[in-house]
Amino acid sequence: MNFNLIDTDRWARKSYFEHYLNQVRCTYSMTADIDITLLRTELKRQGIKLYPALIHMITTVVNRYCEFRTCFDSEGRLGYWDHMSPSFTIFHEEDRTFSSIWTPYSEEFMTFYVRYLHQTETYKNAGQLFPDPHEPPNTFPISSIPWVAFTGFNLNIYTEGTYLLPIFTIGKYHSRDNTIRLPLSAQFHHAVCDGYHAGLLFNELQEMADGCMEWLEGAGSNA
Repeated sequence: MNFNLIDTDRWARKSYFEHYLNQVRCTYSMTADIDITLLRTELKRQGIKLYPALIHMITTVVNRYCEFRTCFDSEGRLGYWDHMSPSFTIFHEEDRTFSSIWTPYSEEFMTFYVRYLHQTETYKNAGQLFPDPHEPPNTFPISSIPWVAFTGFNLNIYTEGTYLLPIFTIGKYHSRDNTIRLPLSAQFHHAVCDGYHAGLLFNELQEMADGCMEWLEGAGSNA
């Protein structure tokens, strides 16, 4: 993994970054429904879990655009990662708590899915918030609230407003107009992501859901 430093003096986004970080520090949330009718049908047919498929979809789109991978490193330098992996929550039924774990990303879904299954099995009884001390710095957070089909969701993070990576929250899917819709909320920092970038993300997630037959091809035989 490489962290590529940004030369702000040569950066086309310099004035936007400085305005939304230093003058009017601004984050925003957007929630949209993803039509997962075909995706859910195909996953059920192949015996594949929905949550890791969604995590893989989100990570795939995040890795397409450096705007979603831009952040400050541990030394406070601005740059972007070559690629990112997802850090996601798993729920513990026994005590109603959760753990945040991560899985190395792979473009090939089945490779990622096997890694996901291994990680969730390893930490299913973790009993702590962050059980893996070896999580790398190039991860971003995804969580799920599968009990509520929310129409809006907002996070309030008190880190002086300098957390630049997107944060994703998945809701409970529901039926509407003979389709299955899944609410997804994304939190962005305006210093690095505009409404245009949010639109790219949601639209390309929908394209991935509609085109799931392509990237799921052959996965069920190995599940």
